[in-house]
Amino acid sequence: MVARRLLLLSAGALLLPVRGFAGPTPAPKDASLYFITPRDGQRVKSPVYCRFGLSGMGVTHAGDAYANSGHHHLLVDVKDPLDPNEPIPSDRNHLHFGAGQTEAKVQLARGPHTLQLVLGDSAHIPFNPPVVSKKIRITVI
Repeated sequence: MVARRLLLLSAGALLLPVRGFAGPTPAPKDASLYFITPRDGQRVKSPVYCRFGLSGMGVTHAGDAYANSGHHHLLVDVKDPLDPNEPIPSDRNHLHFGAGQTEAKVQLARGPHTLQLVLGDSAHIPFNPPVVSKKIRITVI
């Protein structure tokens, strides 16, 4: 009876999601993420050319779990904070660059916008501590 109960508990544990046991991916405390272009306050035309800068870590493809490496996500006009334990959403406001891109041309409507970069691990989850850029404001003319 005890052996059967132990077997059932062991089998049940295998059905739990692996992420339940995994903690956030660590990042070096001195890592920094920033925009090379555009600059905060800049007036630009669409498509907006964005170039991402990263120091203290490397850039790789989504799915590649190399230590101290991740891939870029561009948040456009995002007001709500990200859940640090969930994958970064993928929609028109959360742009993924899982092929290791460090630059992009982004179509934006005329008017004011905020942009922020977030580095995601192999599963699109923010690092711990989070590697995020300062939120910048641009105006598309």
